[in-house]
Amino acid sequence: MSERATAMTEQKLTDFHEIGDLIDLYFKGKRGCLIQVLHTAQGLYGYLPQELQQYIADKLEMPFSEVSGVVTFYSFFSINPRGEHTIRVCLGTACYVRGGKKIIDHLIQKLGIEVGDTTPDRKFTFEIARCIGACGLAPALMIDDVVYRQMTPSKVDSLLATYK
Repeated sequence: MSERATAMTEQKLTDFHEIGDLIDLYFKGKRGCLIQVLHTAQGLYGYLPQELQQYIADKLEMPFSEVSGVVTFYSFFSINPRGEHTIRVCLGTACYVRGGKKIIDHLIQKLGIEVGDTTPDRKFTFEIARCIGACGLAPALMIDDVVYRQMTPSKVDSLLATYK
């Protein structure tokens, strides 16, 4: 997790001047900018807790329910702190048939968390992807933006060791 996100968690998100300045500079008065603002805010702070969503709603002069609705609708947005790295295991048809479920079961055991959770040390957030577009490489997983192909439990262990 970035230093910024860690510091934000420790300080209980009391200062949102960075996103406020960006809203004032680029987004104030523009319709249809909410997703861009939320994406930018998540990039700055690591996730979108309720306090930050309320701040954004106030700055954009829109109801909190509209902001919260967008955050909870799109799976890209997170309301909980995320790990430094995101692991996404593909469960598209090819990956599932070729052992994607075994990879998921192995990661649950190895990381000690369930799908959708973040490790206690905030090193990894673990997610499922419906398809990552790498069917010929199945079973595949991604760590951050890198695709790893033809994974097995032992390959997963070797791969995770490189992130320690």
